[in-house]
Amino acid sequence: MTRIEISLDRQELDLLQNDELVRTYRISSGEKGMGFKEGSFRTPTGRFAIAGKIGDGEPIHTRFNARVPVGIWNPEDGNDGDLILSRILRLDGLDEENANTMERYIYIHGTNREDLIGIPSSHGCIRLANADMIELFDKVAEGTEVIIQPLTVPKAKLLFVDCDSTLSAIEGIDELARLSNPAIFAEVVALTHAAMNGDVPLHEVFGKRMEIIRPNKSMADEVARLYVEHIVPGAREFIEMAQSKGWLPVILSGGFEPLIRPLADLLGIRYVEAVPLFINENGAYSGYGTDYPTTRNLGKNEIINEWKRGTQPARTVMIGDGISDLETRPDVDLMVGFGGVVAREKVKLGADVWWENYSDSCKILDVLE
Repeated sequence: MTRIEISLDRQELDLLQNDELVRTYRISSGEKGMGFKEGSFRTPTGRFAIAGKIGDGEPIHTRFNARVPVGIWNPEDGNDGDLILSRILRLDGLDEENANTMERYIYIHGTNREDLIGIPSSHGCIRLANADMIELFDKVAEGTEVIIQPLTVPKAKLLFVDCDSTLSAIEGIDELARLSNPAIFAEVVALTHAAMNGDVPLHEVFGKRMEIIRPNKSMADEVARLYVEHIVPGAREFIEMAQSKGWLPVILSGGFEPLIRPLADLLGIRYVEAVPLFINENGAYSGYGTDYPTTRNLGKNEIINEWKRGTQPARTVMIGDGISDLETRPDVDLMVGFGGVVAREKVKLGADVWWENYSDSCKILDVLE
């Protein structure tokens, strides 16, 4: 009997026949680790079955969209995105936790990122080199058992960094208020400071500010520009140094994801955990992610713990200037209060470490270790 066993620790897929190893293939699983939540971009673990084989007879590097061949990928065109190439083995979860695997469209598939095989870097699927994918496809049948073994060996070092007044010297929500109506700017700033100082629950402030401001596309674009223009001195060098030492940086913010994204791109940070902002086709405000964790107190803890469950990190650090950052202290190995833009006394007194600049990245990273 044929079965597949996938090790997230080893980043390898073993093909077995009657318990004898036939072949081992190198893989790439989810960069965000393991998990079962829809939209999490994490690889589910447990027992599965191959529920469908797609692409039989198609040329190598055939690109699929919604499991339909749509052309041939040319490596000379670049390797941006998480493309599905060559063949697809669709997985069906057999455990209660992974029963939503079909709805999540979790596959074993070929990839345009063969350079990252052996490194967790996918959006949740299992990637193989394209020649390997075709070979594996031909060796298994629908119904073949697949076991994805969970991570057990700590590897990742997670570096969560707040954005406003930590990576950039502005408070995005306040700048939106300034653009909306100068008359309400002072009111919104007061609400922001009250929340960041811990005087008022964050969830009471968040919706109130947004109903006052109702930002449109031009306002959002301008604040995105301001985030980049006002990057905190030394922040870019600090992030680069951290990545070179094996840290995975994640921006964790109560700001808005599309406004922060250009700053993240400049800093080379792939993951931004921040509030969705919705602008309609006419450029008008149409709401925000009201249920997103960082719109409420202890929401950053929820996101940090999801990352910890997913990646089993060797070390977890949070850097930030506000009370919502300080709240994460029980769930991280080190909470760093940042006072380089705004020095909040409660944060300074409660943090494990207090910084006021990024001027010496090497020494700072030694503290994090």
